[in-house]
Amino acid sequence: MVGIVGSGKPFIKSVRPRARRALPEARGAVKDRRLMTSPDTFQTFIPRGPLKGAIRVPGDKSISHRALMFAGLAVGESRITGLLEGEDVLATAGAIRAFGAQIARGQDGSWTVHGVGVGSLLEPKTALDMGNSGTSTRLLMGLVAAHAITATFVGDASLSGRPMKRVIDPLSQIGASIEASAGGTLPLMLRGAAPAVPITYRLPVASAQVKSAVLLAGLNTPGITRVIEPVPTRDHTERMLTGFGASLEVGEENGETIISIHGEADLRPMDVVVPGDPSSAAFFMVAATLVPGSDLTIMNVGLNPTRAGLLQVLRQMGADIEEVDRREVGGEPVADLRVRHAPLTGIDVDPALAPSMIDEFPVLFVAAALASGTTRTTGLEELRVKESDRLATMAAALTLAGARVEEQADGLIIHGSGGEPLPGTPQGASVATRLDHRIAMSMAVAGLASRNGVSVDDTRPINTSFPTFMGLLEEAAAA
Repeated sequence: MVGIVGSGKPFIKSVRPRARRALPEARGAVKDRRLMTSPDTFQTFIPRGPLKGAIRVPGDKSISHRALMFAGLAVGESRITGLLEGEDVLATAGAIRAFGAQIARGQDGSWTVHGVGVGSLLEPKTALDMGNSGTSTRLLMGLVAAHAITATFVGDASLSGRPMKRVIDPLSQIGASIEASAGGTLPLMLRGAAPAVPITYRLPVASAQVKSAVLLAGLNTPGITRVIEPVPTRDHTERMLTGFGASLEVGEENGETIISIHGEADLRPMDVVVPGDPSSAAFFMVAATLVPGSDLTIMNVGLNPTRAGLLQVLRQMGADIEEVDRREVGGEPVADLRVRHAPLTGIDVDPALAPSMIDEFPVLFVAAALASGTTRTTGLEELRVKESDRLATMAAALTLAGARVEEQADGLIIHGSGGEPLPGTPQGASVATRLDHRIAMSMAVAGLASRNGVSVDDTRPINTSFPTFMGLLEEAAAA
């Protein structure tokens, strides 16, 4: 053991393994130095008692990405407060700067963006490094596709293995020229079309990223570009583009949603208030539900109905989650969530809810592992092409922690412990997170509800989406 972090009974320990594969250093992250370990260490999370008090999670990642992009396309100065300052969002900020926008962070934590206007993007002088951010990559590909510029997209090892064909196909239809690596992955070079051709595109899979890429391309395309959405996905793009002044209509036909955007748009600057990220709040919702004696309030959480699937499922399982002071911030519904420990019961999760909680399934699997009875999930093929194969990775990790898990082609069947701590091994389970930030955080939560602790092989990917995660765990446990 090389160190113990925290006062009283610690819940995070740093342990040095025999050997580790070298990984590239994180880029530009806002780190909690108090809880970060050296690159040669992994961390063990052990029970520490109830989570109490009030915490505030960082700004919503999806909204933060879009706020920077749309402000960069507006002519004039926009101000963004509550922006998530994780690596993924900072990758977006770097790309928008490369396109010619001026971006600065104020001492009060707010960000100002002086945009260049739709149709006026500059050609980047170097490759755009997207790090681990699939959202940055796919949305910015849509942005470039309708501008007369060329951009090269690169990313880390994890992102370079993720499929881009789902975006390449519609952007090729509008006239963009795309040269991708084998399998349709990064590195990738995209030459925008001038002028682009408006299309009507039916989404073959439920994907807010693909929908948004097509709509962003439509901003600088003459005529009307339409996206047909058989299954609703998160609608932050539609809400925010309307706020920035785009001409956009949302209708319904034969049970499908049709989003139409009028091209050659003139976006106006605006001030954006980013609510707390529900995907980040999810880890604390589950942790407080599982750990006996917990009574934790998570402040200012975004409750967009296209993102609220986990809240609905946890309540169906018996969770005690109260919405306090429900209100609207920046066009998005928000509330403070008071979460108290409650016993859970396994359920069959409706696959129709998957798009509204796709990023929250890893931590839901942890909740299911501690429930009474069996939880069944289906329709989750999309989880196999995230930062990792999240079905296989979570099945392996939870099994090591002592859960009973059956992996299916499109989901997991989890036989819960009935509220008993996950047994793991006498030395504590040591799990591989496959460079996936949500796996790391989910298994950290599992450690809090275990008998002997759970070790994760690398916590640094957490900085891509939730750089204050460790500090908030410490704060809630010490309250």
